[in-house]
Amino acid sequence: MGLIAMKKLFTALIGLLIVAQIQIAAAAQLQFNYEVFVQNYGWMQSVGNGEAAGTTGKGLRMEALKINLTGGTIEYCVHVQNYGWQPWKSSGEVAGTSGKSLRLEAVRVRLTGDAANQFDIYYRTHVQNGGWLGWAKNGEPAGTTGAGLRMEALQIQIVPKGTAVNRGGQAFYQAKPSGNSKKNDNPEPNIPMI
Repeated sequence: MGLIAMKKLFTALIGLLIVAQIQIAAAAQLQFNYEVFVQNYGWMQSVGNGEAAGTTGKGLRMEALKINLTGGTIEYCVHVQNYGWQPWKSSGEVAGTSGKSLRLEAVRVRLTGDAANQFDIYYRTHVQNGGWLGWAKNGEPAGTTGAGLRMEALQIQIVPKGTAVNRGGQAFYQAKPSGNSKKNDNPEPNIPMI
């Protein structure tokens, strides 16, 4: 290998090292946790990257959630029994209800600003009669709508942009409306009904 080729290789390696260091530094600055309000329990202990929030095997509904992010910006919205999709909330705000005995049925989560350019956010739901569904990504819906099924638990993870993640199957199921529904069941006009 000639001297010029070695210089090019060395320059490329230094460039990769700098990019890796920037991603590691950014990941260290992007900290988050999330907590959920569960039937009969109230607000449960907050958990971090990839941990399950809520319950499984107890038949209890999630009624609200809150996500806290430092070092970036995040938005999330939930689909609530009898109401449909609720407006987007920002870090630290409560999405859903408490004290009304209404189940969460689906969720959408997205990073915004610089965080969205550097990271992907994945999340999945544990749903009544369905168990853990596949991972949704960057604002896609996760859970169910129109089927009357409760969310029981939630997992969220943030990874560097472009990281390969096994999505593990379908993340969202949407029943066709009965025709008399007035709630906001379709999260986006471009997501087809099934």
